[in-house]
Amino acid sequence: MMFLLEIVRLGLANLRRHKLRSFLTALGIILGVAAVITNASIGEGSKRDALLQLERLGATNIIIRSTKPPESANAGSGRRSWTSRYGLTRDDLAVLRAEFPDMSAIVPLKSVGGQILRNELRRTSQAFGTTPELATTINLRLARGRYLTQGDIDERTKVAVIGAEVARTMFPFDDPLGETIRIDAQAFEIVGVLDPVGIAGGAGAKLVGRDLNFDLHIPLSTAEEVFGDTTFRATSGSQQSESVQVSELYMLSPSRDEVMSYSALIRRVLESRRPGLPDVTMVIPLELLEEAKRTARTWNLILTSIAGISLLVGGIGIMNIMLASVTERTREIGIRRALGATRKHIVYQFVVETGVLSTVGGLIGVTVGVGLSVSLGYLVPELHRFWLIGEYFSENLKLPTAVTPWSIFTAFAVATLTGLIFGIYPAIRAAAQDPIVALRHD
Repeated sequence: MMFLLEIVRLGLANLRRHKLRSFLTALGIILGVAAVITNASIGEGSKRDALLQLERLGATNIIIRSTKPPESANAGSGRRSWTSRYGLTRDDLAVLRAEFPDMSAIVPLKSVGGQILRNELRRTSQAFGTTPELATTINLRLARGRYLTQGDIDERTKVAVIGAEVARTMFPFDDPLGETIRIDAQAFEIVGVLDPVGIAGGAGAKLVGRDLNFDLHIPLSTAEEVFGDTTFRATSGSQQSESVQVSELYMLSPSRDEVMSYSALIRRVLESRRPGLPDVTMVIPLELLEEAKRTARTWNLILTSIAGISLLVGGIGIMNIMLASVTERTREIGIRRALGATRKHIVYQFVVETGVLSTVGGLIGVTVGVGLSVSLGYLVPELHRFWLIGEYFSENLKLPTAVTPWSIFTAFAVATLTGLIFGIYPAIRAAAQDPIVALRHD
């Protein structure tokens, strides 16, 4: 025991004598560990953010969307006015409700209007008639006010619930609650504002096909009575119109385990009514959720492997410095051997030094990596405020990070092992020197 303690003391004393060299030797390990943890945290944070966006849409949901078929898109070539009819119908909706009575919810959406207007402000319509169940089906949360109610449906009230971006862009300085907003020529009273749905530009936006923060929801009964089924849009001197009875349909499965089986049955029912589903698209968030998990795992592995190269470089750096140290301390090794130290003692001393370097470097690297990972999550969203460089960054820019225990443990363990493995060769080379030759070394 005393022998081991003496070896450790000698190793630490030698490292203290060369503080700068010891730090520079450990720097490769420090940076390697920090890079592994930071890369893993960015990958994990991005994965969790993407999965959260998909889960916000409901992992038990089955989304059916009316889609304009290619032949409808070209049907009006050469005509100044034409109407395209496609997509889900109310008969389809009635059949699905009759065939799947055990569904937790079946929520239709009906796209209405060509524009949303407030005074001189206007934007392309993302207004939908729907039912109160939509809020719970796709996990919408209210920032203030209320959502649609069954009373609104029964009484066909002209009320609206607007998304966070509609509130921000159309009412930049005013509280939208109680204000009026128009869909084409029809005025609606705003009764609720939705919390931001963090899927703009992310996996969820690709899934839905639009940014939900620009949605505007009105009662389905009002949408059918006021706007009908036909939407008019003027393009390039011609007036085109689309007739769609049901734009989207959310079907909520009783459980996650039954989603895939229900989706197959729903597809079979729809194909029996419209072979090949030319004007209907089915989207299953759970299917995309599993695919996103697989993709995220792959990228995590790639990012961590790339960062792991830094650890390899750090290990090579330790070996180079220790080899140089062997040459520098040849006479010291000869004296120790002459005084009775065995080759095993010499090996132990050099292994202790490399072990200390890699362990301390690993601990510092863990601290730096965790600190950097946490800092990035707060720093990146604030880059647009920085002087000179702020103009190059968007206000919506973010970099979600999530430090995981496995990345810390793996990075530290690999760093320690790398240092020890690369320190063994210099230790063996030092121990293999002939004591007489070593004593003659200048």
